[in-house]
Parts: sequence; structure tokens; C-alpha cells
Amino acid sequence: MKVDRSKRLISKLKINSPVTEQFKLIRKGIEFAGIDNDYRVILVTSPEAKSGKSTISANIAITYAQKGLATLLIDADMRKPTVHQTFLKSNLKGLSTALVGETTLLDSIQITDIENLSVMSSGPIPPNPNKLLGSKKMAKVLDDLKKQYQIIIIDTPPIRFVSDALELAPYTDGVIIVNKSGVTKKEDMFQVLEQLRMSRSPVIGAILNNDKEKIEHQYYYSKKENY
Repeated sequence: MKVDRSKRLISKLKINSPVTEQFKLIRKGIEFAGIDNDYRVILVTSPEAKSGKSTISANIAITYAQKGLATLLIDADMRKPTVHQTFLKSNLKGLSTALVGETTLLDSIQITDIENLSVMSSGPIPPNPNKLLGSKKMAKVLDDLKKQYQIIIIDTPPIRFVSDALELAPYTDGVIIVNKSGVTKKEDMFQVLEQLRMSRSPVIGAILNNDKEKIEHQYYYSKKENY
């Protein structure tokens, strides 16, 4: 499937666009929310599929890198990975191969053409993604990566359909939930919040993705709303 990089990497390709400014506002919102908390490992998920969470994850990572911070984007969506397509990278090795010991962390990470930004693709799709993401090895991987990177953004599958994000969330500093205007139901959002509360995972906030607004490629991202 061909990926339209002009939409997915708008923060890189259209630095002065209104949409890019929204991503910068999201980054600033996270920074302000982190005054009393050190939000360095941030998990991004959504209640349902096709919410735009992978695009948002990539562009948030880009804005951190553009600020001069050593940033890593991890594709933890081992069911429908997209990071390797977005950044035109190989997916022969990545998170899954690092977790099972087939590759070292260094060999599992790929440098992008964006200064300060590296990516770790999902790697070959394993038969047991949730087990890998909830393992002690995953916690160790994140601890090791925090020694190398200032910011780590993790793209995960929709939280209501599979348990992957819930397994991984406790190992992160906070969670961002992407909602799609006109699609995400209030009761579904409350369900997600309750699931995260039970897993003791702090919610940084939510992003409203409203593709009904006719702003550059029909993408519009609201600033983060705190819960």
C-alpha cells in the first residue's frame, strides 16, 4: 500500500502550515502537563481503528526532534505496523526482534532524514504481541532506551480491540488518547479511561482529530485536552 508522506509527515514537509502549528501546540501541552511529571516515554493509542493515531504519533515525534531533543518513535502496533512505510524504512528487524533477542537494540533502530529523530519499526509480526509488550524484557528495553533518548513516542493498536496498549502502558510515563470527531463515542472514551485507570497508567490527555475541517489535506488536530 502506497503511503502519502505529504499527509503523514506534514510537520517535516510543511513546517509553517496551520496543521504543523497544531502539533507544536500539542507538544507544548504535553510539556506544560509534565511540569510535575517527567513525561519522557509517551504511549499513543485510540479507542478505535483509523483514528489517525499513527500520523499523530509520527508528527509529535518530529516536533520534539525539531526542538533539538534526541527522539525515538517506536512502532508497537505489531498487528498493523505503519512506521516503516511512513519513513521508508525496512521492517525486517525492529521491536519484535529486539524483544526476542534476534537483534541488539542498536541494530533494531534506524536513523531518519530528520535531525534528532530515529525510529524503531515493529519488526516481523509475532504471534503473541500482547505477551511481548507486557514482558519484563519490554520494561528493560525502555529503561535502556531512556539512557539514549530524551523523548520516546510509542504508537500502539486501538485499546478497545486488543490488550496490547494496556499491557505496555504501565511501563510508560503517560498515555495520550486520540479521538476522531464524529466517530469516537463518549461511552467508548469513558471505557478506555476506566481501563487505563485500572492499569494505573496516567493519562496525559486527549487529542481530537477532526477530518471534517477543511484545513490542509482535511487534517486538523486540536490541542490536548486534560482529563
